[in-house]
Amino acid sequence: MGETKYIFVTGGVASSLGKGIISSSIGKLLQARGYNVTIQKFDPYINIDPGTLNPYEHGECYVTVDGHEADLDLGHYERFLGIQTTKANNITTGRIYKSVIDKERRGDYLGKTIQVIPHITDEIKRNVKLLGNKYKFDFVITEIGGTVGDIESLPYLESIRQLKWELGKNALCVHLTYVPYLAAAGELKTKPTQHSVKELQSVGIQPDVLVLRAEHPLSDGLRKKVAQFCNVDDKAVVQSIDAETIYEVPILMQAQGLDSTILEKMGLPVGETPGLGPWRKFLERRHAAETKEPINIALVGKYDLQDAYKSIREALSQAGTYNDRKVEVHFVNSEKLTDENVDEALKGMAGVMIGPGFGQRGIDGKFVAIKYTRTHDIPTFGICLGMQCIAIEFARNVLGYADANSREMDEKTPHNVIDIMEEQKAITNLGGTMRLGAYECVLQKGSKAYQAYGQEHIQERHRHRYEFNNDYKDQYEAAGMKCVGVNPESDLVEIVEIPALKWFVGTQFHPEYSSTVLNPHPLFVAFVKAAIENEKATVND
Repeated sequence: MGETKYIFVTGGVASSLGKGIISSSIGKLLQARGYNVTIQKFDPYINIDPGTLNPYEHGECYVTVDGHEADLDLGHYERFLGIQTTKANNITTGRIYKSVIDKERRGDYLGKTIQVIPHITDEIKRNVKLLGNKYKFDFVITEIGGTVGDIESLPYLESIRQLKWELGKNALCVHLTYVPYLAAAGELKTKPTQHSVKELQSVGIQPDVLVLRAEHPLSDGLRKKVAQFCNVDDKAVVQSIDAETIYEVPILMQAQGLDSTILEKMGLPVGETPGLGPWRKFLERRHAAETKEPINIALVGKYDLQDAYKSIREALSQAGTYNDRKVEVHFVNSEKLTDENVDEALKGMAGVMIGPGFGQRGIDGKFVAIKYTRTHDIPTFGICLGMQCIAIEFARNVLGYADANSREMDEKTPHNVIDIMEEQKAITNLGGTMRLGAYECVLQKGSKAYQAYGQEHIQERHRHRYEFNNDYKDQYEAAGMKCVGVNPESDLVEIVEIPALKWFVGTQFHPEYSSTVLNPHPLFVAFVKAAIENEKATVND
């Protein structure tokens, strides 16, 4: 196509309006037209990355194939576009400042006084253009975290102002705002949007497209009013009302010509509107699945927050669609789970997920849930710490090591069935020091994991510091828990399962990160299928 085009997505009025979904939807629509697209997220917080952030602060920490701990919006980008993101797709203020300070310490600035303008803004601009310059993408969509008016976002907005000036028609700003509905007056109010656009204009940015987030449909008159007050073309004001699923959003945006408007404004031919055939088929299948009785899956974990398990929930949802059933996820707080209440807590559950996490809190409840599902033969899927808990519970209640544990929970445990990797023992800093990113795994033929993947060699993403202790491997195998997935280089165990049970699998890696709309993850599809079969068997009993 020639020069890379840059689209900036900013947000106003309130946070959590769905900038990530709008960015992903624009990317999907442009991709469907044959363009090579990537999306990046710029976060205004000073942390180097979200790796050390509590999930209650920022939702789940997403991991890219190259081992970068990233914002959860990168999960949306990958799920929508079916692409793989990298470290370059997520930049924080912390990384920008660290890079500038490192350069200053090396003497790169030749004794200049380091200032926000031009040094910080130049570093932001360099990172905005990095993917386009390096990989020659047709479009690079940059989502700016936070809300216009936040003090933290100012350097990013100044960088966008400069880039719009420098790049001309090759840069465009999409501004997402909120149009609240006042029930007492029975009216939708545009004033917050007008103020948000004025705030953007005050830093020198005129938005080219407005996306109005609302719970009620907006009339043509209201959209024209917004266009008039905000200096935006009528057809460049689109609405984003609540949808049944986030996967409807690209269809809703296409119906309003959002992608056509963007192409026109950037001087590109519009051409025919893509049919989005596979995407629409997925939505049809999803709607059909929702007309049936849902399949109940328990998610046992300690974070009572949807975003803390975002990728797992989406992977389960996608797997449900491809099994023609809607998955109803029931969060079970592992801190409150005991031998006395587990029967009630997991009653009616066709399958149980043991969630990932770090630290001691809530771990005893996970052991309770695992013992219950193992002894009652309920399909079970443990991820990362969930897999480690499966191994510990088995050691305690089957191998007879009542004091078995992970070194993470008890440094002095005599039966360290989960232990820290040798090369990690000297590390004290927590940030970015784990086994991160994609690693090879070889599957044992005939195993449940092999049946799901349909191949022997796989690659999956990791985010952990502790590993299965191979000293105990033979004892596990002899007692009925098989190590069916192993890293070929390090010989570390990646997957355990109990073949005698319906479906009882634990993975050291995070399969949820690589589940997308058009390519659901095979382990999740197999797990949901096993849960459906278990439900049928239970009903027949």
